Amino acid sequence: MDIYAVVEKARKTGKIDKGTNEVTKAVERGVAKLVVYASDVNPKEIVAHLPVICKEKGIPCEECDSKQKLGIAIGIPVSASAVAIIEAGDAEKDIAVLKKK
Repeated sequence: MDIYAVVEKARKTGKIDKGTNEVTKAVERGVAKLVVYASDVNPKEIVAHLPVICKEKGIPCEECDSKQKLGIAIGIPVSASAVAIIEAGDAEKDIAVLKKK
């Protein structure tokens, strides 16, 4: 399954938060349905805490390979380090599949 397609579908039909700070807040509040972060973020410490706090809260967390592609998937002209899906919209079934992993 293409994680970028899931993020794009959620952006078009649901609600997302972008950026490490917003994503961290969404996870801490427990409103995130899925978190996606880029593996090519430099320095790695910027997103290193996300898998840990997601696991604590029971929120699925996926790593993608490119912050540039992640930015494109959420419809912004710059790269994005992390995205949280708040309302899944049409991506609901895709997120359910990822939760079962």
